[in-house]
Amino acid sequence: MKEKKLPIGLFNGTVATTNGLYRIKDIDIESAKGYIKGNDYISAIGHEATAEIMSELLGIKIPLNRIQFYQEIGQVVVVFKLNQRPPEGEILNREEIERIGYCLKLMERLE
Repeated sequence: MKEKKLPIGLFNGTVATTNGLYRIKDIDIESAKGYIKGNDYISAIGHEATAEIMSELLGIKIPLNRIQFYQEIGQVVVVFKLNQRPPEGEILNREEIERIGYCLKLMERLE
């Protein structure tokens, strides 16, 4: 039986979508591109400005997609993470995101 290849998830925050054991580490843009290249991916990016920035960083069209996503065991997610938490209820525009700063993380569900 052929093992199912899971799509790479794209998140705007390190969120455990279900119970499990996760590993999270920093990655650079080239590493993130490597995970996406040649693989299916599914966006769970819920903010337009974040989708725009990630599209430019990764060189692919990443749609805004406010879905309920459940990360499966063995599935990896490329995460766009702000360097600091915005004020409650505030939706940031691109300029504000760039000013705060961000990094990329790789989050894998281990079990």
